[in-house]
Amino acid sequence: MMKRRLVIFLVIAILLSGCGSLDESGAQTAPANAGSESGQAKEPAVTGTLPQYTQRLKAKQLGNFYFDQLDDEEQTLYAEILSVLLNFESEAALSTLESGRIEKVFQYVLNDHPEIFYVDGYTFTRYTLADQVKKITFSGSYHMDSQEAEEKKRQISRYVETCLAGISAGMDDYEKVKYIYEYIIEKTEYDAAALDNQNICSVFISGRSVCQGYAKAMQYLLKKAGVEAALVMGHVLKGEGHAWNLVRINESFYFVDPTWGDASYQVIENDTEITAESIPPINYDYLCVTTAQLSKTHTIDAGAKIPVCEDMTDNFYVREGRYFDSVDTEKLDGLFGQAYEQDCTYITLKCSSSEVYEEMTEYLIEEQGIFQYLQNGENTVSYADNEEQMSLSFWL
Repeated sequence: MMKRRLVIFLVIAILLSGCGSLDESGAQTAPANAGSESGQAKEPAVTGTLPQYTQRLKAKQLGNFYFDQLDDEEQTLYAEILSVLLNFESEAALSTLESGRIEKVFQYVLNDHPEIFYVDGYTFTRYTLADQVKKITFSGSYHMDSQEAEEKKRQISRYVETCLAGISAGMDDYEKVKYIYEYIIEKTEYDAAALDNQNICSVFISGRSVCQGYAKAMQYLLKKAGVEAALVMGHVLKGEGHAWNLVRINESFYFVDPTWGDASYQVIENDTEITAESIPPINYDYLCVTTAQLSKTHTIDAGAKIPVCEDMTDNFYVREGRYFDSVDTEKLDGLFGQAYEQDCTYITLKCSSSEVYEEMTEYLIEEQGIFQYLQNGENTVSYADNEEQMSLSFWL
């Protein structure tokens, strides 16, 4: 459901005597003796930022996941593009004369900065003299003006303030990730027709979005909460584009996919017989998972260097005591007892292997061992099993 941005090559008509020729980018060039006495092609006025400002902006980007993967020249280009987008500029001169770098760096800027929600593409122009590139200018493609963007920022701030008010001083990073994961899912409906569904406005203002909106909103809130988070791009089983998150907790990396955690997405994307009542409202199979687990359903796009996630310490099931490497009846008793004490409406557990999953399914369902753990005289129970994720969910 992830929309690709269209890169447009801007064509500028340069008023010169004589005939010009088009170079491969589409920008018009002029004969060497046209446009000025010095033989240089005329160039439009450029509204750029001061080098000092660009240098300061560049220094502030250290620690951003995608920025840190660039070489020094690309980092300078990153700062220049970021400056243009932050200030709604057009026709700003870039330090590079290599147009092939722009697409990658532009995407990295947007990946690191979910707050830039008012840009959906860019244009650039190459100015050449004969066959030599003399300058490249860059413009953002803005789908709203700065005044409208400021109003949306105010609306976003209200959402963010309300959300982050639920984070207490004693929460560790895992607890913050879990809280924001649940908050976004509870407040958002998956809707492919939602406006602004490729940016944070869809989640924070409309409450309806698709994968990229969910992932960027998750990234934005986690950063505000002081947790390292990045946007990850890739594909899922049906080959469609998808976006999710990479988070860092206690020096270890984990994947988080809030879209796949939302029951409203599962109902739309899966079998038509599935209803919101037949699956858990929040799917925790994609909260702080490893690369091995994620790779069963997700494929990361080539390009950026995404770390291999192997640690299970802060996986949801491990942290919540719901991870089983055997059929532990005492642990099951404690798990269900705690759920009743906390008035939970459903409980989900995960098995460490397919063998343990088969044993757990046989014990709880086929042998009806589940009824040992149900209270209030219940003689029926609804459940959902997920063999691929090796998880079982029960409604209490």
